[in-house]
Amino acid sequence: MLDRTEALPPQVSDSRRQAGRIAAVLRSSPSRLAILVFVALILVFTVLFTTPLASADGTTTHFADALFTAASVVCVTGLATVDMATHWSVFGKVLIVVGTQIGAVGVLTFASILGLVVTRRLGLRAKLIAAGDSNPLRTHSGAVPEGQAVRLGEVGTLLLTVAVSTLTIEAAVGLLLLPSVLVAGYPFWTAVGDSFYYAAMAFTNTGFSPNAEGLAPFANDYWFLTLLMVAVFAGSIGFPVIRALTKQFRTPRRWPIHVKLTLTTSAVLLALGAVVYTALEASNPRTLGDAGAGHTAFQALFFSMMTRSGGFATIDVEQMHGASLLVTDMLMFIGGGSASTAGGIKVTTLAVLFLAAVAEARGRRSMEAFGRRIPSDVLRVAVAVVLWGATIVAVMTIVLLQITGDSLDRVLFEVISAFATCGLSSGISAELPEAGKYVLAATMFLGRVGTVTIAAALAASQSRQLFRRPEERPIVG
Repeated sequence: MLDRTEALPPQVSDSRRQAGRIAAVLRSSPSRLAILVFVALILVFTVLFTTPLASADGTTTHFADALFTAASVVCVTGLATVDMATHWSVFGKVLIVVGTQIGAVGVLTFASILGLVVTRRLGLRAKLIAAGDSNPLRTHSGAVPEGQAVRLGEVGTLLLTVAVSTLTIEAAVGLLLLPSVLVAGYPFWTAVGDSFYYAAMAFTNTGFSPNAEGLAPFANDYWFLTLLMVAVFAGSIGFPVIRALTKQFRTPRRWPIHVKLTLTTSAVLLALGAVVYTALEASNPRTLGDAGAGHTAFQALFFSMMTRSGGFATIDVEQMHGASLLVTDMLMFIGGGSASTAGGIKVTTLAVLFLAAVAEARGRRSMEAFGRRIPSDVLRVAVAVVLWGATIVAVMTIVLLQITGDSLDRVLFEVISAFATCGLSSGISAELPEAGKYVLAATMFLGRVGTVTIAAALAASQSRQLFRRPEERPIVG
């Protein structure tokens, strides 16, 4: 009797072999797959950006600039070594939008959505991958109990939320931005393209501008700037939060603790940042000091929102006071919500560390918030994220300082912006030598892939320890 594989047509046999190889990669380590896919995407977009078709003048873009742009696009950062508005052709700008869409929702989530569309069903392995993409705790320590924001059986619904919310929010914001762009004097079809480009860059928290003037034509257009803030906020809170809000909007008491922590911490940081910027920059005539109180407060709120990974700016960052730059460093490092288009260590990480400090100050053994107890393994992950994030920032800052010889405040600002995939710039990126571009591109990659994913990829197989050593307490503090 013939083997079943031999009886099949060659095309079917080859496709099954390919499917088997892909399944083997998936089984080995989803986190390693995430890193490999991100690297592959960056390389593919690098090649595309180097082609003459992608540049406005029809010339070949230098490899270092193409690689930097590809990393910034796929990692939804927003930093650039070339003028993003004038250097790239229409084809190049299409590549930018497509790359940010893939990078924003997460490569594995995007792959799972495509698989769901093609096969019309989502297998257990795909659910595990998508769940790991939506919550690093699954990748770090396996199954997560009731406190998990996205349960395994709900992953299919989450993927649908990702696709629908991305398309709906970007389309709605693009349409609402169109009148402001037309009023600014742009031709109709240019205004249409720019409006949806701005919407995509805002929701994905990338911050690229389609015109050479940036946001200067809209600096006093509160409607335009408010829409950008709404889109950035929607992208930064995370898809699990968006799903919970759409599903249980009228019953906030039933929201998971992840949703409550994300919204509460984000709101506090947004308001606190606006107050601090108003206080620090109100006397600076080069930024916010030459306007009325109302305009200053609004611009401070706008900039506070953009530090959460938005990347847009109506003021010159290089003209800000040193204290304001330091505050911006801290806000960028924190970033947005988990499983979102934003970067940073994430607001829930900060919230968990704060709750741990409060519990220790009160002499309690466990962290509690909104009537729920947070397990200790969440704190361990939060500490690891902050530690590895700070290590990456410190190492890259030292390397870039040695390469550029620039001041510490400017280099630190640029490195944190790259790590947190924020996109605000102190002006260094455009001046970097080739080695510096590679260093900053690597920083963007490490920031977007995530410290937890990297750690899980390096330790994909965890060994079970069958014994416990004697306990002894070191002196801390």
